[in-house]
Amino acid sequence: LTSKLQAGEIMVVDQLTLAQAKTQAMAEVLKKLNAGKKALVVLPEKDENVVRATANLPQAMTTYVNTLNVYDILNAGKVVLTKAAVASVEEVYA
Repeated sequence: LTSKLQAGEIMVVDQLTLAQAKTQAMAEVLKKLNAGKKALVVLPEKDENVVRATANLPQAMTTYVNTLNVYDILNAGKVVLTKAAVASVEEVYA
């Protein structure tokens, strides 16, 4: 995570919620964050709308803090975390 942070490949957002599980809406969010290529969205807890909307995007995937692994982090171009996910990552991996 430190190397990703130093390279500017980690983005922290206040929260990431979608009103509906629409792939186009998630694609717009990732485009605005400039995280279109190989984005890894890390969620602190299950959010069905975000997971379903991201599932159809070939260059993006979601994971939860408790299932986050080194391979996924290194394989991702950009890592998008919510503030709650950052707090959980610090607890688990500190």
